[in-house]
Amino acid sequence: MNKLYIGNLSEHAAPSDLESIFKDNKIPAAGAFLVKTGYAFVDCPDESWALKAIEALSGKVELHGKLLEVEHSVPKRQRIRKLQIRNIPPHLQWEVLDSLLGQYGVVESCEQVNTDSETAVVNVTYSSKDQARQALDKLNGFQLENFTLKVAYIPDEMAPQQNASQQPRGRRGFGQRGSSRQGSPGSVSKQKPCDLPLRLLVPTQFVGAIIGKEGATIRNITKQTQSKIDVHRKENAGAAEKSITILSTPEGTSAACKSILEIMHKEAQDIKFTEELPLKILAHNNFVGRLIGKEGRNLKKIEQDTDTKITISPLQELTLYNPERTITVKGSVETCAKAEEEIMKKIRESYENDIASMNLQAHLIPGLNLNALGLFPPTSGMPPPTSGPPAAMTPPYPQFEQSPDQATVHLFIPALSVGAIIGKQGQHIKQLSRFAGASIKIAPAEAPDAKVRMVIITGPPEAQFKAQGRIYGKIKEENFVSPKEEVKLEAHIRVPSFAAGRVIGKGGKTVNELQNLSSAEVVVPRDQTPDENDQVVVKITGHFYACQVAQRKIQEILTQVKQHQQQRALQSGPPQSRRK
Repeated sequence: MNKLYIGNLSEHAAPSDLESIFKDNKIPAAGAFLVKTGYAFVDCPDESWALKAIEALSGKVELHGKLLEVEHSVPKRQRIRKLQIRNIPPHLQWEVLDSLLGQYGVVESCEQVNTDSETAVVNVTYSSKDQARQALDKLNGFQLENFTLKVAYIPDEMAPQQNASQQPRGRRGFGQRGSSRQGSPGSVSKQKPCDLPLRLLVPTQFVGAIIGKEGATIRNITKQTQSKIDVHRKENAGAAEKSITILSTPEGTSAACKSILEIMHKEAQDIKFTEELPLKILAHNNFVGRLIGKEGRNLKKIEQDTDTKITISPLQELTLYNPERTITVKGSVETCAKAEEEIMKKIRESYENDIASMNLQAHLIPGLNLNALGLFPPTSGMPPPTSGPPAAMTPPYPQFEQSPDQATVHLFIPALSVGAIIGKQGQHIKQLSRFAGASIKIAPAEAPDAKVRMVIITGPPEAQFKAQGRIYGKIKEENFVSPKEEVKLEAHIRVPSFAAGRVIGKGGKTVNELQNLSSAEVVVPRDQTPDENDQVVVKITGHFYACQVAQRKIQEILTQVKQHQQQRALQSGPPQSRRK
């Protein structure tokens, strides 16, 4: 990658001009400059010098009134899957970068390039040409923490030889990541990976055997597998099943699970227990759809590979207070143990993807208390599903301080989904309102054949995030969009008419930046007549995270306008009364 392409050249540019520029910037050239009309090529001694030339010259040095564009020279046949991303914020965490890159496909490797610049550079390989093309189109010029990303192809010499059948299989996100990485592209701090516990349901009559005399058996499993194991025997008194939480490495978790299965089967023989003893895994509903896969393919493959029969409890058994579903695996101890490994592998992938995505939102949505959202399962201690909410009506979600900033958002949902959002006798929408801490109302249909209905959500930012997130999720779960589609909804927020110009920005600059940042479509319709409160509508359309980013950024603009008005009022002082 030591060959450079120099574009945006004036027709008057000569090789001597480029030689002088390289010399002035102390960048050696390994050969003569090949100058064509409007562009040129040159070789650098090695890849590091080529990268230095790009960093020092591209978009920064002018020749005959034109800014030079300097990139790696990549033959068209080698513009396949490999990209170089430059100008990455130096303190950005890897999880955030992973999430951003993973939005456009399966990333096979992502390796940091050593440079002298203050910002970071990575080389990324996607699993397909289309994914790389999409990432290039979306990320080049993308604003991330006030840094503008620069993305370009780098040669992909191996791509033409790679057979399609040899393509690495991976999830949308990250597969093999190349060399191990630490902390953030610009730091050396090691990040500890997130751990998701395995949660099991076991018949209450086997709990004693699992624990053992004075806890000896469970201590032995804990020691051998290096796991933390909690048997929640005191919860749900009188219940036929108790939950067990196992926290360890994936290997340790699977070993502990197998040991518990073996103990249960031995105890069943000793007490002449004749019923089938399946493995029951509890999983948060957020992850179950991805475990099942399109048309059930993931689950069918696990069944075939492990020679087991797997069923999952229906959505109807869920409540907002107990969002776990029961995965029942039938087979021998050996086959059930193998199935557990595959099931938890899929669930961990989903969990890591979601955590990374939420970390990205923490950067994009300032001030959002992610720990308070209740969108992820707790690491331990949640009771197994029951038919109703806990006695005190207190949901097992972290609580958060209510923000004084109340906002009203009108969210437009498919008319056919209204019944699912309301639930039987209004139970679902009531639970959702309590869970989110927001007022949620569904407006009457504007016409008998209306295709969309308006949901009116009033509450502070965290409540809006939780309520809208669950509504998006419910529409996806109930298949009101096709499996291939993302749920994209339209949201309306009202802003003071005098602040609409600030949302649009000079020449549409602010609204364009807002769309680039959030990936949502943001429209302030022209020629609106302000309502009785002197407000106009801003329309936001996109997937959940895109809409949230756009909404929060607009609220920030409105806060700035409000503060500016207050400062002007203070500076002008109270009105003076006139003397008669």
